[in-house]
Amino acid sequence: MTARPPSPDVPPLARPVGTLWGVGPERAAQLARLDLRTTEDLLLHRPRRHEDRRHARPIAKLSATEAATARGSVVAMGVNRYRKGAKSVFELILDDGTARLHCRWWNLPFLEKYFAVGDDVFVFGRLSGLKPRTMDHPETEVVETGEENFIHLNRLAPVYPLTEGLPQRWLRALVWRTLERFESQIVAPWPDLESKVQSPKPTVSPAAGTASEAHRSLDSGLWTALPSRAHAIRQLHFPETREDAERARQRLALDEFIALERDIQSRRRRFEAKARGWPCGGDNRCIKPFLARLGFTLTAAQTRVLREIRRDLNGPHPMRRLLQGDVGSGKTVVAACAALMAVESGFTVALMAPTEILAGQHFANFTRWFGPLGVAVELQTGSHKTAVERRASGAGGQAALGLSAASPRPAPLVIGTHALIQSGFEPENLGLVIIDEQHKFGVAQREQLVRKGRYPHLLVMTATPIPRTLGLTLYGDLDLSVIDELPAGRGRVRTFVRAADKLPRVWAFIHGRLDEGRQAYVVYPRIEETAGDLKAVTTEFETVTAALAPYRAGLLHGRLASRQKEEIMAAFRANAVQVLVATSLVEVGVDVANATVMLIENAEQFGLAQLHQLRGRIGRGAHESYCILISAASNAEARERLRVLEETSDGFRIAEADLKLRGPGELLGQQQSGLPRFRFGDLRQDLELIRWARELARQLPESGAALDAARSPA
Repeated sequence: MTARPPSPDVPPLARPVGTLWGVGPERAAQLARLDLRTTEDLLLHRPRRHEDRRHARPIAKLSATEAATARGSVVAMGVNRYRKGAKSVFELILDDGTARLHCRWWNLPFLEKYFAVGDDVFVFGRLSGLKPRTMDHPETEVVETGEENFIHLNRLAPVYPLTEGLPQRWLRALVWRTLERFESQIVAPWPDLESKVQSPKPTVSPAAGTASEAHRSLDSGLWTALPSRAHAIRQLHFPETREDAERARQRLALDEFIALERDIQSRRRRFEAKARGWPCGGDNRCIKPFLARLGFTLTAAQTRVLREIRRDLNGPHPMRRLLQGDVGSGKTVVAACAALMAVESGFTVALMAPTEILAGQHFANFTRWFGPLGVAVELQTGSHKTAVERRASGAGGQAALGLSAASPRPAPLVIGTHALIQSGFEPENLGLVIIDEQHKFGVAQREQLVRKGRYPHLLVMTATPIPRTLGLTLYGDLDLSVIDELPAGRGRVRTFVRAADKLPRVWAFIHGRLDEGRQAYVVYPRIEETAGDLKAVTTEFETVTAALAPYRAGLLHGRLASRQKEEIMAAFRANAVQVLVATSLVEVGVDVANATVMLIENAEQFGLAQLHQLRGRIGRGAHESYCILISAASNAEARERLRVLEETSDGFRIAEADLKLRGPGELLGQQQSGLPRFRFGDLRQDLELIRWARELARQLPESGAALDAARSPA
């Protein structure tokens, strides 16, 4: 087949795949469905796995616990139809001399035309049955004769993601031919990168540990030296060993991470070049009496973080700082001190929280703390009138907001939810933006609020510890502060994982704690009952009420009106309600020191970090507390995941475990649009690569002919 002549003005790797020999319009359309539009896209199409076609496993030794590759001849095949032809199963029987293997595909009768008796077939999968040996919906590839067999046989053969109508064998041959033609034209994205990458001792910043520690941290000591980009792309597709394939992945991941880190560092330099920081360091006239009235002494970690924040607020550039602290570590007090620094300097502060419950709690706390200092506080949420509307209604409205009737100016501290990013909120002289529970907001929402002022300082806080790889990528443009110490006098929190059949004993245990005068949370994953075995808060409320009578239970979920939520929370704080039956709405911002029991049903439905956040609602007083996770999961992996919470209360260890088990996509959700999709980088295991990329990004010159694929992962 003759390829379309390429345009001489377009670099070879940037030319459309339709210009490659053997790629006609139909094949080009199929490749486009895989997002393979240029020659470079094709060369960076990462195999899902490599199949060892040097050593196929005998059919007699296949197992149900491990996927493997076998090879045999088709001895029989056919389609069986039932339910009057509406359902079907296509069955293929292979024989390799050691045993027979039955391969079945349900409701895919057209597969019959792809095989014939006598065909030599590779098959990959795990057994679904032993009598006879059976695989359901395995991956297959017919062995064909021809001069290209050296590409497909007796090697580690790449197995690619495909689309309908695109054969594995055809795509593998296309990649081979394209590599043969264009490998010499693949270059490193930046000058001098190859020599740095292929050095046997990568440069690692002091924060990352020594170079030898970086070497040891990689599996099997692979990081002795990484290949050139061109050689890495060949090894990506056609490696000699599995270790070669992993080295290739690491090299291409490093290019991605360098591109991201260069972008982060460039944005930071541009930002600092055009933005001057407002002088918001304060003069202590409010902070000193505030700390004196607190009734407790700040921890050493809180004091250290406040020094870092004050240094930023007095610095030449606007603060961009992420404050991490485990649940109960005292981030709110640190935020209050930061707010007072800005207020002392004559600036307005905006604090945004993800829920009305948390915003309301902040409003109550800050009003109590700041009232004696003469610092007014406003609340602005979807269910509250804006400050402007309230002031227009007269002194009564102002009093409701914590303003004195004589005050003509807006309050210097405004606390709210997403309502703060709406057009109605136009603060005067905005000097500091504080965002609580940052992971609940997207990057774009953060920027919307910051743009309400002219380069205000920014402090984002999270009680969900961020895995280090995410901290260096997703929040790489922020400086990091960590409160790694809990206040003294907190009761111990013990965690237990229990099966659903233990619920009667659990109810009895909770009843005993209520008899002692304590309170409890009972959390469910759903508001209303849906298909499946998941419990819903509305349907289980009566069960909880009956199990814990005569104690009073209150119901809390997101579909209640704001006034109802406020009334229920007020009753729980006052101990007029002893049991709060809720959804994960209580995950953040609920602080009731007398609550010492947290029962979570269908616990396997929550992420580890979210369960840790929920657990953080207890243990906030001096009494010993208990978190009980009820799970009906039969999956051993799900049970093992919950055991992590039994073993540790360290939020950072839990966050790392959550990342490894669930991956960054599920951990972050769709809101965090600021992180690119990496082709080769793996945020679960590439911490040292990211650290190295950060250092290399600082060393590489500003200019360079960067490859599009390395600069911006698709």
